[in-house]
Amino acid sequence: MLDEPMDGLTQSVGLVAGLLTTMAFVPQVWKIYRTKSGKDISGRMFSLFSAGIVLWLIYGFLLESMPLILSNAVTLVLSLTIIALKVRYSRPRHSGELHGGR
Repeated sequence: MLDEPMDGLTQSVGLVAGLLTTMAFVPQVWKIYRTKSGKDISGRMFSLFSAGIVLWLIYGFLLESMPLILSNAVTLVLSLTIIALKVRYSRPRHSGELHGGR
């Protein structure tokens, strides 16, 4: 049974599951972007998570599973975006007042 190609129902369930779990990251990306703050985001957690997603993506390619490939590729982009925004908004901002400007 495991060696048989995935049927339409299996593919559909996988695609919907991947869509829902992947899209769960969109509100977090939007919140970090909107508030310009990633202080409550764990960089270590998202780094480990991203490494795991890379492995899931490789696994999807090995299985030739479109649901695994698509959902993990998008999830990886979103996870790396969260990390990038955290880094970007964690840097101290240089205001004119710190440098003698007005």
